[in-house]
Amino acid sequence: MQSNSWVPLFPEQASSFAWQVDYLYFYLILVSVAFSIPIVLAIFYFFVKYREKEKYATPDEIHGSIMLETVWSIIPFVVSMTIFLGGAIIFYNQTRVPAESMEIYVVGKQWMWKFQHGTGQREINELHVPVNRKIKLTMTTEDVLHDVYIPAFRTKADVVPGRYTTLWFEATKPGKYHLYCAEYCGLNHSGMGGWVYVLPQDEFDNWLAGGGSNQTPVEAGRELFTNKLGCASCHAGGESQRGAKLEGIFGTDIKLNNGQLVKADDEYIRNSILNPSSQIVEGYQPIMPTFKGQVTEEQLVSLVAYIKSLSGNAGNTSSPMSGASTSTGTSSNSTITNTTVPTIPKADRGNTNSGLSSNPNAPSQRTEPSNTRNR
Repeated sequence: MQSNSWVPLFPEQASSFAWQVDYLYFYLILVSVAFSIPIVLAIFYFFVKYREKEKYATPDEIHGSIMLETVWSIIPFVVSMTIFLGGAIIFYNQTRVPAESMEIYVVGKQWMWKFQHGTGQREINELHVPVNRKIKLTMTTEDVLHDVYIPAFRTKADVVPGRYTTLWFEATKPGKYHLYCAEYCGLNHSGMGGWVYVLPQDEFDNWLAGGGSNQTPVEAGRELFTNKLGCASCHAGGESQRGAKLEGIFGTDIKLNNGQLVKADDEYIRNSILNPSSQIVEGYQPIMPTFKGQVTEEQLVSLVAYIKSLSGNAGNTSSPMSGASTSTGTSSNSTITNTTVPTIPKADRGNTNSGLSSNPNAPSQRTEPSNTRNR
């Protein structure tokens, strides 16, 4: 476990790219010291040597030096380019999420972090992950701008309202590490923190098996899709299908009625649910209603996970879907996935979604489901 009784210059290195970030910072410190000390000394030297000795003295005429000008041009250029290349390599490594990553969904709200694993386990302000395993966080927020920051992993990313952002890491040391919100988000911003528990694989497996497993995001999304929201009435496939195809679309290019090609990623699916008229799939009419205000951020996460599962991409930790063959159907103007159901249940749009868009700051909103897992 991480337990330092003193304040180190740098937090403990506990991720696969932490050393790269530290080396870049050490290099920046070295460059700063190497330039600032000689410059300060030169200022004092010239201040003494060339101080005024007589009034109205005529100074000696100084001509330029090609050698000197070349040196003070080349050295700063080389230094600045090495800083740029070092930063670009680290940025590239941190923003390119490996394909084999284990996906965990994150929803921020004032003032807590809610995590859901692909196998259904939910946590608040705590995140359990296995050591030496690539972890992808797919993040959004219910209210204002937040920022996930794990100093020991040398990684952080904004969590932005109305869209998905991602962050990945590979923890290299078992232990307990601080998690912070690094973006001012309200009066209790300083209390919006938590812990990341990095466990050996066998301990993580035991943690997953301990207690009752919650409904997985894919299962919750399937229930919303086929029953509660009535998406299957347009996207269930067959001759009566009115919505665009959903099976196998994730990760592909979708052609819209305006001729534009868009990538069917998490953001596209989310936008298709909330703003369907903004991206109408070619060959379909703009008949899909918006579900903005009818679904919560956590329900959106489940719907996106289910639609991704129709393309065989449900996240590396999700349980395989049993039963039902999944066929595709997307709303007339967007891409939302479907399950082929012999009898399409009637959409329940009565009291099912009432109160879902209430003020997240209200005390009643801070009460989380009883199946939430905390360490």
